[in-house]
Amino acid sequence: MPMNIQFPSKLIEEAIHEFSNLPGIGSKTALRLVLHLLRQDKQSLEKFGESVARLAQVRYCKICMNMCDDEVCTVCSDPRRDHTLICVVETIKDVMIIENTQQFRGVYHVLGGIISPMDGMGPSDLHIGSLEERVKQGNIKEIILALSATMEGDTTNFYLYKRLNMYHSAFSTLARGVSIGDELEYTDEITLGRSILHRIPFEAK
Repeated sequence: MPMNIQFPSKLIEEAIHEFSNLPGIGSKTALRLVLHLLRQDKQSLEKFGESVARLAQVRYCKICMNMCDDEVCTVCSDPRRDHTLICVVETIKDVMIIENTQQFRGVYHVLGGIISPMDGMGPSDLHIGSLEERVKQGNIKEIILALSATMEGDTTNFYLYKRLNMYHSAFSTLARGVSIGDELEYTDEITLGRSILHRIPFEAK
């Protein structure tokens, strides 16, 4: 640990170490967080610890790879959703962002990343095989490629189109209200919602 501090408790030192392993959390911030927790009453502190420990029970939906508490997520198990319409996204965070727009009533498929040779991510590292199995069933009318408008996102779009086009599903992408080079995470909900509603046919070039 970078800080040269003599901790009064081994338990405090261990907690600070674990917090500092979180992205964007340095040693000083970790110390502030731990000291804040120690100022809470015992019941609140135990409730916090129990909620973190229960994260180990979170599972991946066996259909779309979204995170959930059961074998199938609430979206895939909802009969009111349009299960013939699949929105392909990069991460679970993208599912949350699109759901917040309240403009999409289909279902999702989370790839777990995008094709990026620079980052060592190839097609075999993504959840593409399970997506192909869903499309193979023949009841998918449209696949929305809702990936970031970056070179890596476009490469992944093209790969998915070439691999899945034989199953005769329609392909579309987000309307370019999402600017070139933008990631969905940084797109406001109104722009993203309109981009979904006004999606355009995907053209492989």
